[in-house]
Amino acid sequence: MRHFGHISPAARKGLFHREPGEFGAGSPARMLSAALGATLYSPATRPRLADDIVKQVGRGVVSMVLCLEDSIDDSEVTAAEENLVRQFTDLAARDAEVPLLFIRVREPEQITDLVSRLGTSARLLSGFVLPKFTEARGVPFMEALTKAETATRRRLFAMPVLESPELLHLESRGETLQGIARTVDRYRDRVLALRLGVTDFCSAYGLRRAPDMTAYDVQLVAAVIADVVNVLGRADGTGFTITGPVWEYFRLQERMFKPQLRRSPFLEGRAEELRTELIEHDLDGLLREIELDRANGLLGKTCIHPSHVAPVHALSVVSHEEFTDAQDIMRPERGGGGVMRSAYTNKMNEVKPHRAWAERTLLRAEVFGVAKEDIGFVDLLAAGLAE
Repeated sequence: MRHFGHISPAARKGLFHREPGEFGAGSPARMLSAALGATLYSPATRPRLADDIVKQVGRGVVSMVLCLEDSIDDSEVTAAEENLVRQFTDLAARDAEVPLLFIRVREPEQITDLVSRLGTSARLLSGFVLPKFTEARGVPFMEALTKAETATRRRLFAMPVLESPELLHLESRGETLQGIARTVDRYRDRVLALRLGVTDFCSAYGLRRAPDMTAYDVQLVAAVIADVVNVLGRADGTGFTITGPVWEYFRLQERMFKPQLRRSPFLEGRAEELRTELIEHDLDGLLREIELDRANGLLGKTCIHPSHVAPVHALSVVSHEEFTDAQDIMRPERGGGGVMRSAYTNKMNEVKPHRAWAERTLLRAEVFGVAKEDIGFVDLLAAGLAE
């Protein structure tokens, strides 16, 4: 699979200086963690889940989470598990491309039980999402994952969700973060990415951000994100990919503040109608939050609606300017450091301080591609939505 693989080769050729690379469930973990993109969550109770999965692949989705936790009622768990087994059996019988598939469980025992019940269709499974992850809860989850790997003789990844009250509360945050760090480091080869449960963070204080607000406007939440990245997202080889929080709005709401999308990029791209549609569906706030995610060290995003996928992927593509800067910084002859004017003559590139950024940018370019010099996110978004 590849990002923007759902659009025609001719359309991709017109958009990309360097097209997104191909990857699959067997690709290196480093590549897969960067390639997750917009990870679409779906309740495991959906009666036509196999059809939904195939349909979403056709819309550009490359990773999905099938949820047995907060998205379903406690009374539905048994039926949801049975439905998952049926839907995986259905998918396995088809000759159809599937995204990276993860199951969000409630308890460690579900991991080994589900793998056993899935049988040969477990080959479609890339791993499990582990809720409310702390050191105490995380170790049993990771041990269960290890047993499931042995049983299936397949690589299975974990995506812990950081959302517990202990992580949010100031007096216990440091100790909780250190415990999480010890656990994920111990199982480093199996941890694909860390996910942030911002809805649970807000719940602990009875908060809910409005569609005009990003997660970074809620100071309690922003402080936790900063601390998580500080401890677990370092660029020194000890860090992990940390994905952006969910954006929970997808319908028209009464607006309090002005739209956050400047008009000029859409006029230049002759896409004023697209701008209006994004504003009407409160997606201008989503676009701003995606930009803030990346500025704060996050990559990819949890999504609960298909309309969120294209914006996440369009803003994940590396611009021609970013790519040029990153390549210049990483040139072998620059190994000794130094400073230079960028090829776009609008900034300073300092080799040693900017090297980690350049490495991350080139990895993102590998999976999301590099836009042509005259192509902006509006063009990429329009192309992704048009198919």
